[in-house]
Amino acid sequence: LRFDEQVRVVLFKSQVKGVFCAGADLKERAKMDDAEVGEFVRRLRNLMDEIAALPVPTIAAIDGYALGGGLELALACDLRVAASSAKMGLIETTRGLLPGAGGTQRLPRCVGIGLAKELIFTGRQVDGEQAASMGLVNHSVPQNSEGDAAYQRALTLAKEILPQAPFAVKMGKLAINKGIEV
Repeated sequence: LRFDEQVRVVLFKSQVKGVFCAGADLKERAKMDDAEVGEFVRRLRNLMDEIAALPVPTIAAIDGYALGGGLELALACDLRVAASSAKMGLIETTRGLLPGAGGTQRLPRCVGIGLAKELIFTGRQVDGEQAASMGLVNHSVPQNSEGDAAYQRALTLAKEILPQAPFAVKMGKLAINKGIEV
C-alpha cells in the first residue's frame, strides 16, 4: 500500500459483525514464554507503526467491539468512525497487562493525558457516543440494520478526501505527524 500510487485512502473494517477487533488472543499469549511475548508485542507495535506511517489517510470503521489491541489498531489510523453502539477500551490492565502496541502514546494524543490515564488505569470501555464526545473518534453514527453504519460513514468520509490533491493530502499528513512529535 505504501508504494501504490493508486491508493488514496485506506479503510480498516471487520468482516465479523459486531466486532472491529477484539485484540490479541490471550489464551494463545498465555502459552508463550517471556521471549515469545516480547517478540509478539514488538511485531504488533511495528505493525501499528507501519499503519500509522502509511502516506495516505487511514480510517477505522468501528462497527462493534474495539478492545485492547483492537483499539490500538484504530488509534494507529488517522481517523476513526464508530457506531454509537460500538464498545472501545484499552482493557489490558483488567488482565494484568499493559497496552503494548502504541496505545499509551496514541490515546493521550487523542483525548489528553488525564483522560487517557483514567481510561487505561481503569480499563473502562466507552461507547461510540462517549468516544466522540472525548475526541477518541471523529464521528459517531447510529447503527443500522446491516451493522455497518460506521463503515458507511467512513466511505462517505473517504469520498470527501478522494477529490483532494493527493500530494497535498500526503504532505498534510506528514506535516501533522511530524509536528505532533515536536
